[in-house]
Amino acid sequence: MAINEQQPTNRLKALLRGLVIQLLQAGDAAARYIPKPKLPFGWSLAPWLPKGLYARTILIIAMPLVLLQTVLLFVFMERHWNNITRRLSAATARDVAAIIEVYRQYPQDQDYQKLIDIARNKMSLSFQVLPKSDLPKATQSPFYSILDHRLTKELRRRIDRPIWVDTVGQSKFVEIRIALDDKVLKFLAYRNHTYASNSHIFVLWMIGSSTVLLAVALIFLRNQIRPILRLSEAAESFGKGRPPPADFRPRGAREVRQASFAFIEMRDRIERHVDQRTTILAGVSHDLRTILTRMKLQLAFLDDDNEINALRSDVDEMQHMLEDYMAFAKGDSGEETSLADIGEILTEIHEHAKLTKENVNLRLLPRHIPLPVRRNSFKRAINNLVTNALRYADRIDINASTGRKWLTITIDDDGPGIPKQQREEVFNAFKRLDDARNQNEGNTGLGLSIARDIVRSHGGEIRLEESPLGGLRAKVQVPI
Repeated sequence: MAINEQQPTNRLKALLRGLVIQLLQAGDAAARYIPKPKLPFGWSLAPWLPKGLYARTILIIAMPLVLLQTVLLFVFMERHWNNITRRLSAATARDVAAIIEVYRQYPQDQDYQKLIDIARNKMSLSFQVLPKSDLPKATQSPFYSILDHRLTKELRRRIDRPIWVDTVGQSKFVEIRIALDDKVLKFLAYRNHTYASNSHIFVLWMIGSSTVLLAVALIFLRNQIRPILRLSEAAESFGKGRPPPADFRPRGAREVRQASFAFIEMRDRIERHVDQRTTILAGVSHDLRTILTRMKLQLAFLDDDNEINALRSDVDEMQHMLEDYMAFAKGDSGEETSLADIGEILTEIHEHAKLTKENVNLRLLPRHIPLPVRRNSFKRAINNLVTNALRYADRIDINASTGRKWLTITIDDDGPGIPKQQREEVFNAFKRLDDARNQNEGNTGLGLSIARDIVRSHGGEIRLEESPLGGLRAKVQVPI
């Protein structure tokens, strides 16, 4: 048969499915080799940066927007607010200086009520004459630091006397005290007459406009990212041997549609090729089984002797090898994916293995592990690994556990093991080692190859490692 003369093509489906999953999983591994932004003192931004495309796109849109609004706010604070505050403070300082000048020329024996009325009605200033005393200790509010600085500067430029300005006290007024030789003049000015009080409107406008722009971006980006997520889910499902999502179809931007159409065409070509090959192999299998059946019938009518028994043994071995070859060639095609209890499958394998050897142990965490798989194929893959261990070991431990993303099954034995440099070679089709691990002449060399193809068709992988029991560990990982 051609299967024995050239590399079988039956692994195409399993390899391509495994490749899709491995490419999806390679993103996390490749991130380790991408240069990451560095900060001084060994800090790194990588832990704080989003990993998803949706979040990264939002960040790309939001960062320039926030930067632009920050620059505009800074320019406004430095130019508009500062300049307007300077002009208003200068006008207030002029009014205070004018009242002080009039006070100095005002008759000291008369009431200051007329001067107080002029300050209140014409200049919107509350004016009082207080007895001589020390000025309070100067305080400054961080929020009104520009007002403190500007107003104090303008007052000192026009009035050559000790000055105290309070912008911390009453919320609507600014208190100004001027120490003269025998009196202290107290002024109360409206706060919005001394600095630009409409700056909060500009700040609220910027925040509101930024919020609206980000909300629009979030809505539109979500619709653009959804087709990419659906394509990723369809590729991952195909790699795991599962049907694609029910709502998957080419949609979204032109580039995303092209990628979706390319994926659908690739999937159809693979499935068509597998179906055609499976049909041919089924015909070949039927014809060969027919010939072997006739040979068995002919041998059944012959008398028993050593030669006839040897021929019967050869026919049985040929049939066993044919079954292995056809199973390897067909893979797991034809079986639909369904929800199966992995714990139940492993229990069946364990009970069957106990019939061969007593020292076979099973440990499940948790006891029931529901997972969408092709049940018969998956059971065959694990059974091949357990059967391989049964041939060469006295003790076998089967363990299954689940993590956040993976189901992990390990088969440990205390047999002779396989050298580290040859552990990958045993997965090659028809590969038979010369050491104690592969001396069984009845072995076709396809058990591990079939197991790996089946596990890879479910999006997983098989690795051989050193066992804690001293022999070989077969580690199976399948995505949940």
